[in-house]
Amino acid sequence: MQMISRTTLVVATLGGTQTLAWGSTYYLPAILAAPMADDLGVSSGVIFAAFSAALVMAAFLGPFAGRRIDRLGGRGVLALSNLIFATGLVLLAAAQGTAMLVAAWLIVGAGMALGLYEAAFSTLARLYGSEARGAITGITLIAGFASTICWPISAWLETELGWRWTCIAWAAAHLAIGFPLNRFVVPASIRPAETANAQPAPFVSSTASPPQTATITLLAFVFAATWFTSTAMAAHLPQLLQLAGATPTAALTAASLIGPTQVAGRLLEFGFLRNFHPLLSARIAAIAHPLGAMAVLGWGAPAAMVFAALHGGGNGILTIAKGTLPLAIFGPADYGFRQGILMVPARFAQAGAPLLFALLMERYGASALLLTTVLGLASLAALLLLNPSQKAQSI
Repeated sequence: MQMISRTTLVVATLGGTQTLAWGSTYYLPAILAAPMADDLGVSSGVIFAAFSAALVMAAFLGPFAGRRIDRLGGRGVLALSNLIFATGLVLLAAAQGTAMLVAAWLIVGAGMALGLYEAAFSTLARLYGSEARGAITGITLIAGFASTICWPISAWLETELGWRWTCIAWAAAHLAIGFPLNRFVVPASIRPAETANAQPAPFVSSTASPPQTATITLLAFVFAATWFTSTAMAAHLPQLLQLAGATPTAALTAASLIGPTQVAGRLLEFGFLRNFHPLLSARIAAIAHPLGAMAVLGWGAPAAMVFAALHGGGNGILTIAKGTLPLAIFGPADYGFRQGILMVPARFAQAGAPLLFALLMERYGASALLLTTVLGLASLAALLLLNPSQKAQSI
């Protein structure tokens, strides 16, 4: 009972600190990009370009953060991320021009490498080994409400205090809430016994077998393709649905389903699908966006809510799969470093998704969904090539 109680506390703590981390960084430009741009005298494109640079920074530093967690556990890395987030947000609040704006976002990007899902998943894998699947699902259930909770807070703060003080308020939250929770509630890690004699991850040497390389490549592609789609929809969904014929009100109503359906998808994973290999969950989730997109392309505005529900549910499950699939296939040995490597293409896909999809919408309208449909089907094909019986030792 004590172990269950302790695990629940860790999951609740990481769920809360992940909500803060995502809401004060990844979801910040959606609310503050316009007032930032107006105040600094730049276009909103400059703000999003700086944000993209932060994602690229996270891609480069992710493997190093993962390796650190593999060796020493995640408590120190996660606590350090709060200090880096706070520093970046304070510098962002003080920015007077493009150079300082970009520098601040790069620091925030360094915090992302140390403090978002990959680091939290790696911390749980280090703590609980192959039994971390339930804990991974638990923190995504909580942090799935990051936009729902933090967007209104950011909007209220910006209205009352301005965007600069909003950044300072989030920085203070990292110091007063995030740092002590990560540093003093997340336990120090003791390497699980099952990893002690495991072979190093295939990234450590150049002798990885062709099957290992193929599996890694397939997973990296799936993660990149699904993160591209997720980021593109997060940035453009209301406008996309209007291009499909929905009224502004209907488009916003449909888009508002994304958060609840993501959580619903995660509850499905936590309840029914947890009894099956994560590959089944991932395959079901991968087909959800293409089905919804084809409905919108075929029927237009009447299918807007169906599309939002399918995309949101699938995206919610895929977020979990990004943590549980590598764990199920490779095991917990060197999990953090592997996660960092696997997410490098995904971070670059994220960085380019808003601009590329905007250009596609400008030229092709709602038919831009054909690209994400193809990516979803390709992801499903890649997942079908993976064998549920594969393990790190036999790949």
